[in-house]
Amino acid sequence: MTMESVEIASSDSDITAVLSGVPFDQWVQLPVSGFRPSARYKHAAEVANGKLYVAGGSRNGRYLSDFQVFDFGTLSWSTLSPKFDFVGEGSSEEVFRPCSGHSMVKWGSKLLIVAGHVKGSSDSVTVWSIDIETNQCNIVKTYGKVPIARGGQSVTLVGSRLIMFGGEDTRKRLLNDLHILDLETMLWASLETTQNGPTPRSDHTAALHADRYLMIFGGSSHSICFNDLHILDLQTMVWSQPQIEFDIVTPRSGHAGAVADDNWYIVGGGDNTSAASETIVLNMSKLVWSITTSMKGRHPLASEGLTLCTALIGGEDILVSFGGYNGRYNNEVFVLKPKPRSTARPRIVQSPAAAAAAASVTAAYALTTTGGKKVLTNSVEGNNKESQTESSPQVPRADTDAFTVQKKTLESRLAEVKEENFRLERNLDEMNNAHMDLLKELQSVQGQLTAETLRCFKLEMQITDTRKRLESLHSIENEIQVLRQQMSISEQDKEFGSDSSKRQSSGGVWQWIAGTPQQQFLLNSISSIRHDAIEFYITHTGPRFFVTPVNRISTGSCRTE
Repeated sequence: MTMESVEIASSDSDITAVLSGVPFDQWVQLPVSGFRPSARYKHAAEVANGKLYVAGGSRNGRYLSDFQVFDFGTLSWSTLSPKFDFVGEGSSEEVFRPCSGHSMVKWGSKLLIVAGHVKGSSDSVTVWSIDIETNQCNIVKTYGKVPIARGGQSVTLVGSRLIMFGGEDTRKRLLNDLHILDLETMLWASLETTQNGPTPRSDHTAALHADRYLMIFGGSSHSICFNDLHILDLQTMVWSQPQIEFDIVTPRSGHAGAVADDNWYIVGGGDNTSAASETIVLNMSKLVWSITTSMKGRHPLASEGLTLCTALIGGEDILVSFGGYNGRYNNEVFVLKPKPRSTARPRIVQSPAAAAAAASVTAAYALTTTGGKKVLTNSVEGNNKESQTESSPQVPRADTDAFTVQKKTLESRLAEVKEENFRLERNLDEMNNAHMDLLKELQSVQGQLTAETLRCFKLEMQITDTRKRLESLHSIENEIQVLRQQMSISEQDKEFGSDSSKRQSSGGVWQWIAGTPQQQFLLNSISSIRHDAIEFYITHTGPRFFVTPVNRISTGSCRTE
């Protein structure tokens, strides 16, 4: 069936009133009052406490990092300003970076944002937590084998675990690996499967059926879009691939999916040539595809990178879609009221081959309990035939005890690891304290060494000065010896002068006739000798000498006056 979305008068501000007159399986654009967030695609969205939470996305090649909230009660938008926790080193990482291609899952009172393309991101998947009651936001510390960073993956909540499949890593490599995150221990682990699983892909959708079967639909490689359906039995970890009608379910990527009343609704997406305008539904118990509605023209729902969530409004499951890109970026909010299971079913299109495949695969999925005994139910529609139920061998039940034991074992190992980390941290603190003490002692020894070096330098200077003084003392002794000799000569000259004076005085008249002047020699000698300084003064009447040794008395310095 082909329909246009129903327009609702903007005067209707109550979503219950808006939906009351809307037919089933038909998209309705909600009237929004006041502020609207920027249009975007490849964002993440989830419904909690009667509100639609939208985080990040991409627009014009730019990643976004805002949080927007749509209130179904007031039909209005508001911006959420989360409070970030800054813990320890690396606090620069404690800011929600612009992100695209990430996933959002509600867990208790928190919204978990997993993976996504982030510029300058780390090499491993990052998990963010936002408390919708306190608006507190922080990075969740995870353990184990953390997967490599990626975007365009699918993340599905299974009990208290998240299962992540596929995506595209930071090097543009497509992935088809399977990882599980235990939300109670925050421990990552990789899952090993058998049989042929989906080929590497991104921008696909995933859903959980009967808390046991993980379904993967569509997606794309770098050049091909897919329309295949793969189912993983989480108990046996075996993949299977039922056949589908290729003419009805066209290949698509960038679509969105949500489950309501055992039906998996797929909207939007497209291949390399055109957008997917129809909204298709998979009956998860019967593995039968059908078309619910289809849009004409370039409708906002015929977009890639949109989101689809299930909201409980007025006691009914309502599908909510937001955003997307189909040549222009969209920010409209559309809702669809699914038709109840008790009403007439939409037209089912199924090929004979698909029916045969569904019959064989359905036997492994639909479980009923009869008299405390689980029996397989084979429910395949035939031409004008009622559904038939027949008993078959009992399907192995989930080994809950084994999972419990495994969980306790992992918790015990985690406790041991934490205790070992605590012990290592304590030893590290002790080593740091010892290092500080040794460093202080080293600095003290270095100070003492510097003082001793300075003292040795002063002693060397004193020794050098003493040596110079000893050398000068030797010179002084030599000069003293010279001076003593000069004094001896002077004494002899004095005696000779006295004798000559007597002879001249007795010369009488011959001396007066010869005209020789009388020579009178007076010798005055003053000597003061000290150990460290010696001064000699020798004064002559007639020839007079003045001698000063080295340092105090200049060596060889004699003046005759």
